Amino acid sequence: MQQRPYLENADQLMQKIQKGAFLTVAANGAVNTMTIGWATIGFIWQRQVLMVAVRDSRHTFNLLEEADNFTVSIPADDSFHEALMVCGTKSGRAIDKFKECGLETQPAQQVQSPIIGIPGVHYECRIVYQSAMNPAFLDADLERLYPKKDYHTLYFGEIVACYTTD
Repeated sequence: MQQRPYLENADQLMQKIQKGAFLTVAANGAVNTMTIGWATIGFIWQRQVLMVAVRDSRHTFNLLEEADNFTVSIPADDSFHEALMVCGTKSGRAIDKFKECGLETQPAQQVQSPIIGIPGVHYECRIVYQSAMNPAFLDADLERLYPKKDYHTLYFGEIVACYTTD
């Protein structure tokens, strides 16, 4: 396990996240993971932050509302493409995504939510702010991304650990 500066290679990591990454959260005895393709990494409030967007229709949303942390696991290569597809199209309410995809969790170093046990980059984040999107302030061009009006809640997580695993 190699520790990494939080923002090192952020552009490359953003390109990988666009292909899919696992957002994992644990709360009230339940653990779920989902695929994300949108996120930002940056510096705000004098902290290194990873922001993720989750629609309120997602099972993960309910867990995030009860949690104070989350992890993001970015696969090192495309070998988890199928698992990312399942985790992005199936609900954790209906199936056990870990069993279905052959994914295993591993304890995180600093937060309660586990990481996905895959080779890649792992971010551990403590939620420092969240905000439901207000469509009144959304650029009209972006409304096409919300045909069901199921807007995202933005979760800003202070990055408390970042590392790679093989």
